Amino acid sequence: MKRKQKVGVWALVFGLIALSLSACASSPTSAPIVYGRNAPIASRAPSAPLPPIQTPGPPIDLSTPYWDSYTFPRIDYTQATSQCVPFARLISGVQIWGDAYTWWDQAQGKYPRSSKPAEGSVLVLKGWNEEKRGHVAVVKSILSSRVIRVDHANWLHGEEVSLDVPVIDVSPYNDWSEVRVWYVPGMYWGGRIYTAQGFIYPLGPPPPRPAAPVYDPNAPIASLPGSPPSG
Repeated sequence: MKRKQKVGVWALVFGLIALSLSACASSPTSAPIVYGRNAPIASRAPSAPLPPIQTPGPPIDLSTPYWDSYTFPRIDYTQATSQCVPFARLISGVQIWGDAYTWWDQAQGKYPRSSKPAEGSVLVLKGWNEEKRGHVAVVKSILSSRVIRVDHANWLHGEEVSLDVPVIDVSPYNDWSEVRVWYVPGMYWGGRIYTAQGFIYPLGPPPPRPAAPVYDPNAPIASLPGSPPSG
């Protein structure tokens, strides 16, 4: 009798094992594996890709002069006075209207935008002191991975046109997100650091520059277009 009972018990055990195996085989997914308090592996969201590794950019050199006798930074009083927006639009060919602080958003979907400078592109500086203040300048030449020269208007708030003005990237990773601008009247780097949104590329080559008025060194300063009043 006992032998029959043992056989019956073992038959029941094997039957349960066979049933469990058949259940696993017919299940569309295997049972999740749980390690301690962690969520089941099958239910974990895929891990986000790691951000690219950034390395510090080249050293920042504020001592080297970045011009020669033909490209020294200067205010060109032979040119008509202008605000920064119409000057940048005329020189670059980027046909955007409105305040400078709106240019970056307006360019989306209309013009290529980049964090890298290119000759003829428009550098867009984000507002300082308040969000609705910005500035646009046209890249004239690239001197290094950290230094460019720009032409722009009204930087000194006198509607003056300034040419060959150095701009240096002072961001840690050389991504042109922070810049300093050469202060032409004092001939030194300005102390303020500006946030740069990036560069707007024109579609096609920039248009030819309009001819500047012929400079007459004997003319009274007050009669030169764009010059400050004398006295």
